Amino acid sequence: MKRLVLASRNKHKIEELRDLLRPLGIDLLSALDFPELEEVVEDKDTLEGNALKKARYVSAMTGLPAVSDDTGLEVDALAGAPGVYSARYAGEDATYGDNVRKLLSEMDGKSNRRARFRTAVALVHDSLEEVFEGICPGQIIREEKGDKGFGYDPVFMPEGYERTFAELDSEVKNRISHRGRAIQKLIEYLK
Repeated sequence: MKRLVLASRNKHKIEELRDLLRPLGIDLLSALDFPELEEVVEDKDTLEGNALKKARYVSAMTGLPAVSDDTGLEVDALAGAPGVYSARYAGEDATYGDNVRKLLSEMDGKSNRRARFRTAVALVHDSLEEVFEGICPGQIIREEKGDKGFGYDPVFMPEGYERTFAELDSEVKNRISHRGRAIQKLIEYLK
């Protein structure tokens, strides 16, 4: 595979993956290179299902191998919620802040603060379908800390660290994160 299409328009995600694939001699394109691609509705019950759905669509439309991911925050005290609904936990048009406030409200009074971020990265082309999982265990803290990152980063403290994702340098976060771990598995597979 010399060319891959990332089923995303997120410039940060595109640049991160492009940098990681460059040493392998893989040219990374993205959904930005194919304006005719429609947004894929993430309506599956699992992260894997959403990642595969997006990658299947982009591969079918472009004729190229496609990579896609989906990420969820799974909180023990909330029976795994918000999970696949992480991006829209507080509603369809919720902001990152709305989602964090709802999570902190739901966690009020709970002593079990364990949680994990989980990412599924799908690679699809013709009959090839592979899914790579990355997990980062940690806990939900009681108030927001830090101003880096996005989403639940200000309230998620990864295991073995005394700072939230929103307080860590992006290099450290990318190395230990759920997405970083899943992408490393993808890279090993591509080698």
